[in-house]
Amino acid sequence: MEPIRTRYEPHREVSLRLTLAPLGQGSTDPTLQRDAGGAWLTMATAAGAASLHLVSRAGGVDAAAWGPGAELAIAGVPALLGSDDDDTGFEPALHPLVAELHHRTPGLRLTRAARILPFLIPTVLAQKVTGIEAKRAWRELVRRHGEPAPGPAPLGMRVAPPAGVWRRVPSWEWHRAGVGPQRSDTVMRIAAVGESLERAAADALADAERKLRSIPGIGGWTVAETLQRSHGDPDAVSVGDLHLCKRVGTALVGHRVDDDGMLELLEPWRGQRQRVVRLIEAAGIGYERHGPRMTIPEHRAR
Repeated sequence: MEPIRTRYEPHREVSLRLTLAPLGQGSTDPTLQRDAGGAWLTMATAAGAASLHLVSRAGGVDAAAWGPGAELAIAGVPALLGSDDDDTGFEPALHPLVAELHHRTPGLRLTRAARILPFLIPTVLAQKVTGIEAKRAWRELVRRHGEPAPGPAPLGMRVAPPAGVWRRVPSWEWHRAGVGPQRSDTVMRIAAVGESLERAAADALADAERKLRSIPGIGGWTVAETLQRSHGDPDAVSVGDLHLCKRVGTALVGHRVDDDGMLELLEPWRGQRQRVVRLIEAAGIGYERHGPRMTIPEHRAR
């Protein structure tokens, strides 16, 4: 199978590691893997499955794609690597740490993956469970129900199932993957309108948000997590995340805050708040944790 190739030469530096980081569900995600040269991604397109290999070389990115959807995968490379990312009005100098992080990570771009289901469904799987549980559920379901990645992609890579396949996942498979009825029912509601949702990847942000919120079981956190990836929304903040508000507070004022406190801290960058969050996350800034580590049942009760 001969690949389709292109070279993307952006007018600003692009870091594959930083820009693509939000798209993966951990190091064992069968839809995104890194190698010494760059990154492999799989995707379901309107024309069929595709594998995409990206490698940074000499001021640009070399891309090769395999499979029936290769042409569409190649066409999406610029947006995937931040060509639509507009930081107009972003003022990093409003906080010394933000200014420093912005200076240290010139290649961080906000990706627009132009797909919804591969980000919406794993976000639903992460509702009210630990990250370990969510990543395991996504990995197991995609490995069992996704098709093998076309071309010479690394062994074990799969293409996330389209809506029609999600609709056919039996109840015992959800149980086997550790997904309870509340989350599996939400995924089934998503799959029932999955084709329409995927078309919403081309919609304006407000229209896409409205369609997502119309589905029972999808709230603000899930919408924000999805639109950050599907549309490259520079302002979406994941309110309700267990760790994010504490991380942002620690970074900007030296102590943990709640969601209201986080939004107050991010307000000076309204319109670009997600960019500040990505800078903090890319730097790996954590927060001091007190008391014993929660067990999984305790985490679920929050």
